[in-house]
Amino acid sequence: MFGIGVPELLILLVIVLVIFGAGKLPKVMGDLGRGVNSFKKAMDEPDAPADKPKTIEGESSSDSEKKA
Repeated sequence: MFGIGVPELLILLVIVLVIFGAGKLPKVMGDLGRGVNSFKKAMDEPDAPADKPKTIEGESSSDSEKKA
């Protein structure tokens, strides 16, 4: 479907070098790598437990116990 070959990758590399410059490219790629690692780590962690459900009036159950 999308035929990305060697010539297309070389053109893309040249465009990236022109935009970012050879000096900034390692920093940009390092930042991108840290972002991907952070995303993967967040995907592997289990979800945080949900807060206690709130009552109809909008008070949590612990708030209503304190008032009573």
